[in-house]
Amino acid sequence: MPSVETSLIAETQSATFPTLALDCGVRLRDVSVAYGTYGTLNTARSNAILILHALTGDAHAAGIGKESGNTGWWPSMIGPGLAFDTNRYFVICSNVLGGCRGTTGPGSIDPTTGQRYAMRFPVITIADMVRLQKMLIDHLGINRLLAVSGGSMGGMQALEWAVAYPESVAASIPIAATCHHSAQQIAFNEVGRQAIMADPDWNEGNFYDGKPPARGLAVARMIGHITYMSDASMREKFGRRLRDKEAFGFDFSVDFEVESYLRYRGSQFVNRFDANSYLYITKAMDYFDLSSGHPSLAAAFDRARARFLVLSFTSDWLYPTYQSLEMVNALQSSNLDVEFHELSSNYGHDAFLIETDEQSAVVTNFLDRVFGAL
Repeated sequence: MPSVETSLIAETQSATFPTLALDCGVRLRDVSVAYGTYGTLNTARSNAILILHALTGDAHAAGIGKESGNTGWWPSMIGPGLAFDTNRYFVICSNVLGGCRGTTGPGSIDPTTGQRYAMRFPVITIADMVRLQKMLIDHLGINRLLAVSGGSMGGMQALEWAVAYPESVAASIPIAATCHHSAQQIAFNEVGRQAIMADPDWNEGNFYDGKPPARGLAVARMIGHITYMSDASMREKFGRRLRDKEAFGFDFSVDFEVESYLRYRGSQFVNRFDANSYLYITKAMDYFDLSSGHPSLAAAFDRARARFLVLSFTSDWLYPTYQSLEMVNALQSSNLDVEFHELSSNYGHDAFLIETDEQSAVVTNFLDRVFGAL
């Protein structure tokens, strides 16, 4: 496994824009976006890479947080000598619109009322997230990104970038992603949303001055986390081992290691994530359909000019390989330069975050070729 880079110091910055037009027809005012940067932008401004995070990520993708002391969410991929080599590339990562880690979302103050948006925040889309990212990249004085990349929801954004702003992207690297959610993927998100909204403490989204819907959000996170793992990884990590006991308790306390793990993950999540952001972001994922407004997915890619590297994982049953192959086939139909790899892993959907050896090698080689061709 590539070394986890700890020499980088991560400091979150912020930019604010007067207005942002959304797909739903609403114009947001005074929109802030939190972002972090790593490495140095070269004189030609040709070495910038935008990293796009998944559902619960943030702008702190790598390095040690200057204030928190925590490690970023992709430390084995971003840093000196790693796949996204900060000695060579200028790496940017921003928190998505609708988030709760510095970018405008439902927990932010509505400038028109002076109150938190809560559920008055307009429904957003992946395209809206990317539109705000484009404003940030323009603000940084970058005309064309060397690459956009991310896993899961980050991969959706990487695809949207290539289609919405074809002249602004040299390469797109969607990892463990899809061009549209299946009925099963929508179903898992809906169960999570219902768990949150069924919690009495949710209070129609107006919980900011009181008790947050911790139980509902924890259950949503537990459901989500199950989908991120594979049967093999759960069998290896937990099996049917009991937790701190030699026999069943014959009650509804924790018996199994896997129960304890899920409860822990759920309880930790509620301390760092906004329940309303979870609702809005999962809805944006469900709405995402790259072929919408086009005769076919291939027709949607007709606008793209980027080179593509598409990665999937053998044990990922949440975003299975057939969905990556669907985008590969559409890209080939549009005569675009596309490279595809299905990587072997037992870690399920989380493989792009955990088991990064082979992923790193493939990304490194691809970026070498793209950068060398500029």
